[in-house]
Order: sequence, then C-alpha cells, then structure tokens
Amino acid sequence: MPDPAHPPSALAPPAPAHPPHPGPAPDLVPPPHRPVPPASPAAPQPGSRTPADPPKPSRRLFPALWALPPVAALGLVFLYPLALVVRQSLTPDHGGALDAYSAVFASHAFREALGTTVWLALAATAGCLLLGFALALIIAFVPFPGAKAVAKFIDVFLSFPSFLITLALLFLYGTVGMANGLWTDVFGGADGPFHFLTTPWGVLLAEITYFTPFVMRPLLAAFSQLDTAQLEVAAGLGARPARIVRQVVLPEALPALAAGGSLVLVMCLNEFGIVLFTGAKGVTTLPMLVYGKAILESDYPAACVVAVVNFALSLGLFGLYRMVGKRAGA
Repeated sequence: MPDPAHPPSALAPPAPAHPPHPGPAPDLVPPPHRPVPPASPAAPQPGSRTPADPPKPSRRLFPALWALPPVAALGLVFLYPLALVVRQSLTPDHGGALDAYSAVFASHAFREALGTTVWLALAATAGCLLLGFALALIIAFVPFPGAKAVAKFIDVFLSFPSFLITLALLFLYGTVGMANGLWTDVFGGADGPFHFLTTPWGVLLAEITYFTPFVMRPLLAAFSQLDTAQLEVAAGLGARPARIVRQVVLPEALPALAAGGSLVLVMCLNEFGIVLFTGAKGVTTLPMLVYGKAILESDYPAACVVAVVNFALSLGLFGLYRMVGKRAGA
C-alpha cells in the first residue's frame, strides 16, 4: 500500500514487479576464444634419435666399411679362383661352351669315377655310424679305466691328417707290412695274404678308420646330456641293455648321428689323400679324376668340368649338413 506521508510522484516511473537481474553469472559467460599453445615436445633421452631426425650417414657406412676387407679377401682367395674354374669349364679350347660338359658326361671314366665316389662315401658313412655309435656307447656308459683319456684322445685325433692314418695302415697291412711279415715268419712263403689295401676295400677301411671320430665326438656330447635316471628306471623295470639302447639311448642320439653322418658324407665325397696314399690304382674317385685330367693328361677343361660337378655335389651335401645341424641344435 502507498505511504500516505509520501505520495507517489506522477513523473516517477512505475516500480518494476521484480528487481532487475544484476546480469548473467560470470561463470556462465563463455570466455573469449584464445588459441591453445602447442605442447612442447618431450626432451629426447640421451643417445636416442627421434623419428624426424634423419640417420647419420656415418652410422650406415661404418659397418659397411668394416665388412669390405673380409669380403674382398674372401673374393680374392676363394671366389675368384672358383670363377676361373667355372669359366674354364665353359670356354674350352675348341667347340662350344657346353661341349666340354657333354664330352665328360659321355665318357666312361667319369661315370665310373662318379659311381665309385658315391658308393665309397655312402659305405664309409654307414661304417662310421655303426662303429662310432658302438664305441661312443662303450666310452660313455661302460666304466673302465682311462675312459676320459680315450675321450680326450678323440679330440686330438680329429686334428690328424688323413694320409697319416693311411701310412699307419700301410705299415700294418701293406705288402711288406707287419701282418704279412708275421705270416711269412710263422707259415713261411714269399709273401703274406694281406693285399687288400690297394683295393676299394682298403680305401674303405682307411676312410672308416679316419672318419669314425667325427661321428663319435657329437655322440659323446649328446650322451653327456642324457639323463641317467631314465636308464636307471628302465633297468629297474627289467629292460635288457639292448632294449634300453634301442628305446632310450638311440632316440636321444639320432640328431647327433644325423649331423655326424652328414659331415662324414661330405668329407668322404672330397677325400683325395687316402685314395692317393693307399696306391689303389683301380680306384678312381672324382678328386682323383680331376688330378689325372689336370696333371697327367693336361686336359684342363675336362678337369674343370669334373671339379665343378664335385663342387656342386659337395655344396648340396653341405646344405643338407647345415639343415640337419640346425634341427639337431633345436
């Protein structure tokens, strides 16, 4: 109600029904648009390189510079002579590029040498596997005095040259060797019965004698890792030694046998000294054929063809050996 003491003026504006709003709250007013400064990049760690930084040329060239000397030495010592042999086999003195290969493949001497090389290598590998497995079993599982000394002697035997073993066999079984000398002393006669050393069987005996330790070494390493508790359990259950070897020892030895057999096969395929020192004139292998063509007949294109074939066989077998070795290691 109006105050009678103070009547309202006619000129005064009417009072509003609600007091005026002081204005929107400050927090409801959108702030003016301000650009957000970009985040500062994190400081790089010492020795690290950000993806934006290009790699330094020196870091790429430094390993390549270190690789140049051994690659150059390998190319000069091995690859260049091999390239010369391949080129000589493809460029004979007369005829086309492959005439030397056709002539060599058609010759009876090459086919005979190839067959002799293959069967000698396979037979020697089989003999080394059987003899090496038996000897490694005895050394590893049969206690006898001097077993450790024999195992160490095998490591030393691996460093012997092949012709040394052949000379030892000549002293034993040669025409004037100890075996024939004892025979003539006991039974009389002009000479003894041992003349097999100059035959393929003599070459086979020499290769088995020389290459058997190459099978025994990985076998002894495999047997040293075999859990002897398995053998004791099998023996406690009444298994005989032959069954223990067949069902317990042999599965563990298969990778070592495969690796050792592959290595022996490669080395027997390229063996030259044993065949030469036994004096087996009727035994001609691929290395002996290379020697005969190059030195005795001066037929260098044919010798290079046989050498290339021998190298290809060796390379294939070496690839097989590496594959088997990797699986054995796995």
